[in-house]
Amino acid sequence: MTEPKPESKPKPEQFEMRRLESLSNTIFGVAMTLLAYDLPKAAVFASAPDWSDLAKVYSGKLAGFALSFIIAGLFWISHHRRLARQPVGSRGVVILNLLFLLSIVLLPVTNGLYTNYTMSSAVAVLYGLHLTAIAGLNAWLWWTILGGWRRETLASLFPLLVFIPGTIVASFAPEVAPFLWFIAFGGLLIRRFYGPTGEPNA
Repeated sequence: MTEPKPESKPKPEQFEMRRLESLSNTIFGVAMTLLAYDLPKAAVFASAPDWSDLAKVYSGKLAGFALSFIIAGLFWISHHRRLARQPVGSRGVVILNLLFLLSIVLLPVTNGLYTNYTMSSAVAVLYGLHLTAIAGLNAWLWWTILGGWRRETLASLFPLLVFIPGTIVASFAPEVAPFLWFIAFGGLLIRRFYGPTGEPNA
């Protein structure tokens, strides 16, 4: 009977990614909670609101909140699955992950601007550039792990290919851009249905 091999310890220049995972869970949780901070307060109503008042004030802001919350949730899932495949990482990989988490921290800021000034092309472009940066960093991190055109790499590139044209559209038609950005969720379909069926999912 062979004895089990001892677990290999990370080299001095490597980091245990499980520590980064704990940090990322906190950052995603706080960022996704703060998305709701900028929703309208009761003070915006001079008197007791009716249904039309509620719809007028909340509809656009809730749509922006839902878009950012779902996008953040999907990137959290991708980040969690990626870290599960990488128990240790180099200093460069850790710094790249921290830049990705920084882009998540800033999401409530651009979301707050976007939900308040949805029809502003400048704000919509800024929001779109932020989403593009998040998707770009996410795809880059997947590439550092897989290093090839695999199913997860393609799935991570799909949101990037959606956010870029969506941002361009936002520069002249900001009211149309959110519908394009929602298409980015198709990356989940690519992950589920593209590639060999025998490939395990993390």
